[in-house]
Amino acid sequence: MDHWLALVIGNSRAHWAWFQDHTLVTAWNHIHLSAPVDKHQLPPEIFSPQLRAIPTYSLPIYLASVVATQTALWQNYQHLRQITLQDLPLHNIYPTLGIDRALAVWGAGETYGYPCLVIDGGTALTMTGVDGKQTLIGGAILPGIRTQLRSLNLSTAALPEITLPPTLPPRWANNTPDAIASGVIYTIISGIQSFIDHWQEKYPNSSIIITGGDGEFLSQYLRSEKPIAIDSNLIFWGIRQFRFLKQS
Repeated sequence: MDHWLALVIGNSRAHWAWFQDHTLVTAWNHIHLSAPVDKHQLPPEIFSPQLRAIPTYSLPIYLASVVATQTALWQNYQHLRQITLQDLPLHNIYPTLGIDRALAVWGAGETYGYPCLVIDGGTALTMTGVDGKQTLIGGAILPGIRTQLRSLNLSTAALPEITLPPTLPPRWANNTPDAIASGVIYTIISGIQSFIDHWQEKYPNSSIIITGGDGEFLSQYLRSEKPIAIDSNLIFWGIRQFRFLKQS
């Protein structure tokens, strides 16, 4: 049995997946590291207690990172394979496209079919679309839901930071927390729906997939006439596809 790890370093956290061959056994998140990694041995604290039985000596890691300072901490690890845009068989990608977005939309296309649109609800909320020939059509970036909520709290004297409600809040709110939730959530989902509608005009048979830390919330808030898949592992599917191609 071939054991290996996928590591995606995002803006807020590190996202891990443990694979046995092509099967994802489990996935988890961890805070960013504060010190360089040893040449051979992975730091045991990155694993949750039930996963510490994984043999960590010389375990292969496939890395995709958008945080340069965190990437640097992994450069000593001898069994690291960092994935870059040049490794992916997508067409028309531009040099500053985030590797996380590229892997997610590639993983989505390989899993759900092309063309596809990926909506990633993370620290930044992104939309990325590719056509049936694996050509990047483009996308959009805006602050994520929690980022917008946090910015109101940090940038004002009186507005509180609120938690995301499990369902849509009242549109016309009668208290400050609900008013914040209404303003942020309704404008975000209206914007996302506008992008979905425009995409479906061009690609009516396209797959649409929501991913990211706030993906479940977004799926609850959106009211799309067509089915939208929810898959928190799109980037891992992209990494798995990369590894499969390298082995073939």
